[in-house]
Amino acid sequence: MAQWGGCDGKITHHATSSRVDPHPPLCPGFALLLLTMCMSHPRGVRAVALLLATALLSSACASRPSVGADGRPLPQSGRSDDPIAAFQPVNVVELYKGMGLIAAQGSAPFVARVAFLPDQSPDSTLMLVSLSFAPRSVAFAREGEQYAGRYTVRLDLRSGITLVRRLEATETVRVATFRETSRSDESVIWQQYMRVAPGQYSLNVALRDEGSPRGAAEEVLVSVPRLEAGMLGSPVPVYEVLPRSAPDSLPRMLARPRATVLFGGDSVVPVYLEIGGTRNATSVRADVVGEGDAVLWRDSTVLLGRGGDLVNGTLQVPASELGIGVVTLRVTQAARPGDTAATKLLVTLGEDLPVANFDELVRYLRFFAPDYKLDPLTKTTGAERARAWNTFLRSTDPIPGTPEHEGLRDYFARIRLANQRFREDGPVGWLSERGMAFVGLGDPDNIIEPMVTDMMQRGRQQVWVYSRWRLQLVFFDQTGIGRWRLSPSSSVELQATIRRRLAELP
Repeated sequence: MAQWGGCDGKITHHATSSRVDPHPPLCPGFALLLLTMCMSHPRGVRAVALLLATALLSSACASRPSVGADGRPLPQSGRSDDPIAAFQPVNVVELYKGMGLIAAQGSAPFVARVAFLPDQSPDSTLMLVSLSFAPRSVAFAREGEQYAGRYTVRLDLRSGITLVRRLEATETVRVATFRETSRSDESVIWQQYMRVAPGQYSLNVALRDEGSPRGAAEEVLVSVPRLEAGMLGSPVPVYEVLPRSAPDSLPRMLARPRATVLFGGDSVVPVYLEIGGTRNATSVRADVVGEGDAVLWRDSTVLLGRGGDLVNGTLQVPASELGIGVVTLRVTQAARPGDTAATKLLVTLGEDLPVANFDELVRYLRFFAPDYKLDPLTKTTGAERARAWNTFLRSTDPIPGTPEHEGLRDYFARIRLANQRFREDGPVGWLSERGMAFVGLGDPDNIIEPMVTDMMQRGRQQVWVYSRWRLQLVFFDQTGIGRWRLSPSSSVELQATIRRRLAELP
């Protein structure tokens, strides 16, 4: 869950050089564990209608196996029955980098964002670096009734080859149960303020686990803006914030580095806004735009002063209006149309189900509905696609009288479970051969696995029995390391049975 970076300050993934005289740093970094903010299943999956109907107006046509990016059928003899060949999972690192975030791979991957706020003088800008990573990136050890892990974050700010600033902080994160040590969501947030002179810098962000060799680092180019009096700072997605009263203090906020919100009609993204050098209440307009600059949501708010030369406030951006995928929030002063700041937001099904756009969502539905129900979604655009999506929801909702779509809720729950159960079977658990059987047909009635004395023995066999379909699927572990593959005949039978089940749906 996360993101950052305002359009008034640019970040690219290439280092360059520039000379800047810095101002002294502000305060030490601190770590916050957000274990109470665990993202649960989004309620009201029926709100998909609201969540996507607006976004669909601007979505490009989906590209399923027989449909191209422009929505037209591809010149091929028929639809591919190989879902892995037809489905390429989202590269989350590239997705975050495309949002303007700092995304580092490695044994301790993290996502970070840089935001810029007004300082006491235009000659200095308040820069906030926030970083998030999963607890499983850290090695935990038992400490009494808790588990503790130690990590170090280092920030190197350079002007050309000159080291302008180095900040290093070693923190300890504690959890109550062993299970929490393996969480994969954005649970640990580290953030640091510092005052920096406007200009061009390279910023290296590094994370190191103190209990193991794990670590990761990423270097980017940062353009620190000069925020004159009356100019908007970066919109900062947050979990919570206590606005500051004057530019010589700090906002007490918990940043949301990835600016990610879970799919669900009752979810909102708070976004903190500031304008320095004024005490006058200032009206701002907010627009969320999708593909093709189509406006998905629009609202306005007034930023208020709290005693100093600064006005601020928080926008509550509703996820139900944003659609699926990456969107852009633009904030503009009503009295100064040329003063606009922006940030990107990501609405997704969950960190374990990264969905970049509506087209990806349709691909996820390949085992949920037959082709004739999905085809209208891939072959329409704009308002026609919005109507097609609403028709799809109505036709597939097993209990229309309830506020949520139980069918989609249970289907995505199976995908999540498959990603956990079968993660060793392939690069994407739900698209492994056992994963496809589980997602497409559910749990088998029985699993038969002959006893073997050597669990590393090659050629082990599993038989999944589906009584309703009079189906027996034979899986073989040819490697001896638990990577199960269907026999050729079982693969054909599985695909045929899934097609038959989908054809029988109302």
